[in-house]
Amino acid sequence: MTAQQPLTYDAFVELAAADPAVGGLVLKGAQAHEGMSTEHSDHDLYVVLADRATTALTRFTGHRSPELDLVILTAAEFRTAATGFERYALARARIVLDRLDGGVAQILADAARLDADDAFRQAGQWLDAYADSLYGSLKNGRDGHALAARLDAADSIRFLLELLFTLDLRPRPYNRYVQWELDRFPLPGWDTGRLLDAADRVSRTGEVSTQRHLFAHVEAVARRAGHGTVLDAWGEDLHLMRPQ
Repeated sequence: MTAQQPLTYDAFVELAAADPAVGGLVLKGAQAHEGMSTEHSDHDLYVVLADRATTALTRFTGHRSPELDLVILTAAEFRTAATGFERYALARARIVLDRLDGGVAQILADAARLDADDAFRQAGQWLDAYADSLYGSLKNGRDGHALAARLDAADSIRFLLELLFTLDLRPRPYNRYVQWELDRFPLPGWDTGRLLDAADRVSRTGEVSTQRHLFAHVEAVARRAGHGTVLDAWGEDLHLMRPQ
């Protein structure tokens, strides 16, 4: 494409679909989340090449424009990407093309579901991080350090969301998609509206009563999930975190 004819999403999809080296096309980001795209949203497209295939499309590697961002990689590299930072994006991505006998679809399905053993270990770590930030917020508030209390409170919500999604064997959504995700796929045992309201209030104000009542629900959920030892390690400090 020339400077007068920039590369568009539709034009590239047509070009890639005609290339036998392309095993799959996967659209991620706002364009893959119904109702989330705006006039500013570009198309984030993964181009999955069959392993050991060669193609002239590699000339578009790193292409970025207001219309189209491309990531070109092999199927093996795509599988690795689906277990890293991009996991949530790929878990909710949309398949545009899959010529790998369902291989692209399987990679996305694997991205959407965490391994149970790994998730159990990670959940214990997220729970401890949540408790640490919560305790820090309450202690700082008690001791007159208002800014530190609010900062710790905001941190606690980040760790809480990591914990709750991990307990449900799901990758945690990026902040932009938290409400979108919960509206469509609620967390078991949680009222989405109340959870989001508490997360908003705690993040903005560090309100003590809201933090404590939220922790009471988290403690019950975590103990049912087998993480009582993580909580018990906090000993008498749990009293500060619980509703008074």
